[in-house]
Amino acid sequence: MSLIPFDDREGHIWLDGKLVPWRDAKIHVLTHGLHYGSSIFEGQRVYGRKVFKLEQHTSRLFQSARLMGFEIPFTEEQINDACRQVVEAQGADDAYMRPVAWRGSEQMAVSAQKSKIHVAIAVWPWPSMFDPEIKMKGIRMDISRWRRPAPDTTPWKAKAAGLYMICTLSKHEAEAKGLADAMMYDWRGLVAEATGANMFFVKDNRLFTPHADCFLNGITRQTVMDLARARQIEVVETYIQSSDVSGYTECFLTGSAAEVTPVGQIGDWKFEVGNISRTLMDDYSNFVRGKHRI
Repeated sequence: MSLIPFDDREGHIWLDGKLVPWRDAKIHVLTHGLHYGSSIFEGQRVYGRKVFKLEQHTSRLFQSARLMGFEIPFTEEQINDACRQVVEAQGADDAYMRPVAWRGSEQMAVSAQKSKIHVAIAVWPWPSMFDPEIKMKGIRMDISRWRRPAPDTTPWKAKAAGLYMICTLSKHEAEAKGLADAMMYDWRGLVAEATGANMFFVKDNRLFTPHADCFLNGITRQTVMDLARARQIEVVETYIQSSDVSGYTECFLTGSAAEVTPVGQIGDWKFEVGNISRTLMDDYSNFVRGKHRI
């Protein structure tokens, strides 16, 4: 299947306060965000032309900006309105949305205090992060050789572009082996997350998830925990050693892109796509479409 390049599509992108033709949304090659990673973003889903948990995503975007030391030149409500404008302009029913903010090209050095902050918002169709047939059987995952860094070495609470470099490396290495994704440990050797999603495990009808103390406490993660508690499923946030993993019977990923994705295998560890994984996958699908309440 041929790829449609993201710089050559129809429609409009919201850029610095107005909708512009998709192909005209461009930046200069000497943009600071490209060279130094001074860029933040959000990943959020559109269901039935409504952005799921829009306000929470926008709030996190602004928190990321503060952690990266810059100020977004719009209010949160203006960004929320812009997201809605893009949905309508693109006629997006079920889709993926990407707001992004970055330092511009006014200064080209490590220090860029006077660079202009730019903001763009795009939306495009993206039915599922993983092949639906493979997803229902449980995806197979690699174990990454890269680790999430210690919290005193990076602004880990920011959804910042530079923090995803090792995720891309991990994902590419997994795909080269014919696998869908990779599990990452943290700097202590504890289970952390996948390359772009949080992780959950099941044992004795209880749900276990790593403490989010060096990686994002995802909005989907929080939603799924609420859904589980509504089902009277105990949720345990804990430190997970590699030696613990063999004792779990189910595993799944959560994220705006991944939604709820069952895992069938990580390295040599195998899991069933069991009742809790299927229940929470269904509950989440219904909840985002307004068919289920917590």
